[in-house]
Amino acid sequence: MTDKINPNVEATQFDEPCCIADVGCVFNGRLDEVVGECIFIDKVYDSVLFNLQGLQPASNVPLGTLPAERCGPKSRITRVLDIRARKFFNPNNINDPRNLDITPKTHLSGAQFVLDERGKPVVVPGPAGLLQYLIYTDTVDCDEVGLGTPIFGSQEIRITGNVFLAVDVEYIDARGVTRVATLKSRAPVNQTLSNFFELCMPSVHDSAFLPQFTEFCNVSFVARLATHSLQRDITFNPATGEVRANLLIALAVTCEKKIKVPAQLCVLSTGFCQPEPAIRPIVDEFPPLFPPQITEQFIDPCPPKPKPRPRTTYETMEVEPLEEE
Repeated sequence: MTDKINPNVEATQFDEPCCIADVGCVFNGRLDEVVGECIFIDKVYDSVLFNLQGLQPASNVPLGTLPAERCGPKSRITRVLDIRARKFFNPNNINDPRNLDITPKTHLSGAQFVLDERGKPVVVPGPAGLLQYLIYTDTVDCDEVGLGTPIFGSQEIRITGNVFLAVDVEYIDARGVTRVATLKSRAPVNQTLSNFFELCMPSVHDSAFLPQFTEFCNVSFVARLATHSLQRDITFNPATGEVRANLLIALAVTCEKKIKVPAQLCVLSTGFCQPEPAIRPIVDEFPPLFPPQITEQFIDPCPPKPKPRPRTTYETMEVEPLEEE
């Protein structure tokens, strides 16, 4: 199939609705091609993981309407087959107030966030642009015994925004035929969860870098009818097809807090990642994305003796004497 916009380019056609990834790493199993590489990364010094949960009631949520032409005085909803809930996100506006947002607010005890001259926390960028906060405390006592310094903290996690709902219902239409429809809607969420934590902090003196504190969370949802009763929780208007429901949404929150320090590691590598280009080239050569790795060759402690250099022979040239003036 050709692309209508550019007839010289063949349009991509997917036989499956899902896909698999290609990391561009190929290893043929030969260990003699494995080399040592030095990488500069952030090392996780200590981390804690939390599982929090909450309940969000959603009363009289409008789920949309069933087809009005199929509804009538004899139509009714007989069963709720499934209720699915997930985070709502508008890709056209990341600042849409309807987007689900998780905002943690952390207070430390035994350590402090490093501030600038305006009293704002100093941050450094982390993976995917995640903000990492510099922290400080006097760790000299635990440094003397070769151990980390414990710090404590409390946190409030505020979850706001909307949850996307999809409800599969079975209903009988005006002609008495049983049908299945999927109703879609959104429900607001406003929850604040709290927890306490303890972390181990490395030395701030025996390092060129201050420790970094970072945290991130994820949330999933499970929705059900508020009282497990179709008659009490579902309101159906057979004249307009409008459906409303009383739901109970359970929040499952996973949060992780880390203390990280920069580190250098010597790792064994099978080579650089090199995905195959998915283009039809017009030119023969393309520029690389990364520079070639040039390293010092291994020096043998017992090098072989150099071979004797052959003697150089010079041709005898006769030089005429200079004439006297």
